[in-house]
Amino acid sequence: MISRNFEAVIFDCDGTLVDSEPITARVLIDYVREFGVELEFEEAHELFVGRDMQSIAKWLESTTNRQLPDIFATEFRDRQAVALKESVLAIEGAYDLLAAMTKPFCVASNAPQEKIAINLSVTGLDQFFTADRTFSAYDINVWKPRPDLFLFAAEQLKVAPAKCIVIEDSMAGIDAGLAAGMQVIGYSRNSEVQPTNKVPFVHCLRELIQHLT
Repeated sequence: MISRNFEAVIFDCDGTLVDSEPITARVLIDYVREFGVELEFEEAHELFVGRDMQSIAKWLESTTNRQLPDIFATEFRDRQAVALKESVLAIEGAYDLLAAMTKPFCVASNAPQEKIAINLSVTGLDQFFTADRTFSAYDINVWKPRPDLFLFAAEQLKVAPAKCIVIEDSMAGIDAGLAAGMQVIGYSRNSEVQPTNKVPFVHCLRELIQHLT
């Protein structure tokens, strides 16, 4: 699974370390209904996963043929924060994997820092990450699938990109990691689903303990 030596591991957050995406999809479904848009759960999940808020807003504007209010993103984030604080859980095996890590690691997420903080604190995973080890695309205003966030994280870790391993659940993240010249391992909780053959996949994070520690 590991094709070359590595010195650091970069984790995505949503869908990789925390099970936040179903919660976010439900918040999105409820919110866009107020604008006359009906979304099925799978459609909302596909729309949101790996996407930045600007892309979601553009899709909604093109679908409704109307401009969203300026407060759309802020209101969505507020509702999302409430829902996450109520019910977000860690992905099975995340705690065990992080507790076993011996090499440097960090989070690099398309989400804003505020959401990353909620995800990690509510699930108890924040004990594994100092403030200087969580990186947001909003810090640099460039989002996956572009590689900039992962390259930025590697720079902050002072590790060459080729010496980093990325753990990702979305195609946007997988493509970003590959574009950054990093080794990438995909995570999919559903053992029947492997979205791409570009990278090796695991279906439980505990499978990675023997490879990353």
